[in-house]
Amino acid sequence: MAKVHGVAGEWARVYGVVVGLWPLFLAVAAGGFSIATIVLKNVEAGLLLLAISFVFAIWSWSRGFKQVERFFIGARGEERVSGLLMKLPDSYHIFNDFVVGRKHVDHVVVGPSGVFAVETKCWAGKVTIEDGFVLVNGKLPDRSPLAQVKREAEYVKSALLKEGWKGDVTPVLVFASDTFNAKIAEIQGAVVLNSCEIKSAFSSERIILPEDEKERLVRIIELRG
Repeated sequence: MAKVHGVAGEWARVYGVVVGLWPLFLAVAAGGFSIATIVLKNVEAGLLLLAISFVFAIWSWSRGFKQVERFFIGARGEERVSGLLMKLPDSYHIFNDFVVGRKHVDHVVVGPSGVFAVETKCWAGKVTIEDGFVLVNGKLPDRSPLAQVKREAEYVKSALLKEGWKGDVTPVLVFASDTFNAKIAEIQGAVVLNSCEIKSAFSSERIILPEDEKERLVRIIELRG
């Protein structure tokens, strides 16, 4: 069993709550201000502000919790992928929520077969690759997941280079919902796969990192955290 560092999905949940609910907190503050205005005898203005705050609070509640749920779905996907990565041989290390500056990479995998930056998606729709693009239900997503995971691999590579480790980082895009029709493929230098293919994809007999080099890299990552 692989050694796991960090908690999968933790950042997604925290960030989701902040992003989703900050307008609701603002509405509550505005409601408090309107009540204070009423107490200070400006009743008409206070009631108007209170009504606006109430409408804004209802809108914020509805919109905010939809956003929170989307982030929580992503967090559950990260947990699923982390659980499957944990089943890799004990020669592997899984670093969940790898922080590079202000960026968070879902998982970094270090093992004999190399170093991997893993981006997890939990999309319900059918995922296909057409003309070099990842589509969901036949449509381009708002952001290219391939471009995202390739950037994240570069972030990880740059962070490790600053610590004195020179090596490649392979970008890996994993669909926790297992909706990728090809199951596993390589495109634009990135590996794309369903979560059910994790074991076969990572358990390679190729030795890219000798044991001493792998352990040195693990120590570097542990110390920077």
